[in-house]
Amino acid sequence: MLEFDMNMDQLATIKVIGVGGGGSNAVNRMIEHGVQGVEFICVNTDAQALNLSKAPVKMQIGTKLTRGLGAGANPDIGKKAAEESREQIEEALSGADMVFVTAGMGGGTGTGAAPVVAEIAKDLGALTVGVVTRPFTFEGRKRSTQAVGGISVLKEKVDTLIVIPNDRLLEIVDKNTPMLEAFREADNVLRQGVQGISDLIAVPGLINLDFADVKTIMTERGSALMGIGVGTGENRAAEAAKKAISSPLLETSIDGAKGVLMNITGGANLSLYEVNEAADIVSSASDPEVNMIFGSVINEELKDEILVTVIATGFDEAEKMVNNQQRAERPRMQQPPASSQSHSSQSQSQPQNQSQGQSREESQSESRGTSYTNADSDTLDIPTFLRNRSRNRRR
Repeated sequence: MLEFDMNMDQLATIKVIGVGGGGSNAVNRMIEHGVQGVEFICVNTDAQALNLSKAPVKMQIGTKLTRGLGAGANPDIGKKAAEESREQIEEALSGADMVFVTAGMGGGTGTGAAPVVAEIAKDLGALTVGVVTRPFTFEGRKRSTQAVGGISVLKEKVDTLIVIPNDRLLEIVDKNTPMLEAFREADNVLRQGVQGISDLIAVPGLINLDFADVKTIMTERGSALMGIGVGTGENRAAEAAKKAISSPLLETSIDGAKGVLMNITGGANLSLYEVNEAADIVSSASDPEVNMIFGSVINEELKDEILVTVIATGFDEAEKMVNNQQRAERPRMQQPPASSQSHSSQSQSQPQNQSQGQSREESQSESRGTSYTNADSDTLDIPTFLRNRSRNRRR
């Protein structure tokens, strides 16, 4: 007779680490909502803010550098603080199969320390997923610029990066929503992003996913998008699925994705027909060749609601394939014979010298990445040596 050992040790170890103020707030939100099957960690340079964290593991980083007073909205300080505390972070993350790094980008600690934390997690062999927010426009240009830089660095350190544009939340919440409530909603979306993935692995449901399935969709996939939809009533499954794939949080269509991870969460009355209906709608909106996996979780608190979370990955991979195809289709221009060039230089030595000087300047300018915004696009498609020959003839 076969015996199944269901020890917790056999399950994937998932750790969520909130970095900085925004990340810590998101972790608090997850704990309040009872996110299951994950271990919570909070790291911050600000000792006072860290005391407000509900995470069982709290870590003050960069104690010598910041003396517990925060990073002063300076990402360089945040980065140095994380590097100073690298050993403690390694110890906290050791043994994890999957690590979520969550932060609000644009400030000091989240922007600077999150890439260091992600790098440590990945070096430890964990599947590393970044779930971060881009600041509201009203938070100022400097914060927005810092966020863009931080996101660019973080993208290189994680397997998959989900960026939630806070400005898109304004399309979801009521226009009279107080500012504090808008920030809470941003934390809540971070929570949903993490929970939408972790629940599929850690929470028993109608359809559970193997950790290996999630790994396939999320390993080395670059940028990802997340859509969330909620449905009620008779057609709740279809409504939730349609809202998820047309969610304001999705900055583009999911049909360019190479992988789709889908979570369908409902109450005890969630039927297999509804799961199939929701999955069908998302599948139809995706690329025919997409690798799509979906799971279903029961949450009795939802009662009549169905929540659909869609994580679309592999956009960078699709973009690379398109670029490679375009490069392969581009015709190769042959260089003119050496004798022809020699004859041309003897007959037109002075104009040719001027042309060569001009050609060198153009070549140097192109290598520096200068954009020719005023040049005609058709002309720029012609190789330099043919453009020079055409000019010489006109002279």
